[in-house]
Amino acid sequence: MNWFFVALGGALGAVGRYAVSCIPIKTNFPLLTFVTNILGAVLIGLIVGLVSSGKDVSPNAVLFWKTGVCGGFTTFSTFSLETLELLDKGAYFLGMVYAVISVVCCVFGVWCGKKMALLIG
Repeated sequence: MNWFFVALGGALGAVGRYAVSCIPIKTNFPLLTFVTNILGAVLIGLIVGLVSSGKDVSPNAVLFWKTGVCGGFTTFSTFSLETLELLDKGAYFLGMVYAVISVVCCVFGVWCGKKMALLIG
């Protein structure tokens, strides 16, 4: 049954990721992937925060949201590819800025999600 919850959440996360990628924004900076990773970081922080605060969250819900939805929604592999592509094009500064702020903002996003869980709790 665990596989079902992961698969269902993964499908929802993947569809959500695709929906974000369809937003008609054109820029040299991979903004939609950046935003997706931050949203995913906040969501996973919220889930982990709720569980660690002692909220009664079923293991199936955790599998659905954390492993399934967040796993299907976040795009670290795409982020890595886009960083490499920027570097390959010679956009070293933009590539490095993208890599650094993505990591910093996503770590901050997880922290924010955990703090949000405390407010809910």
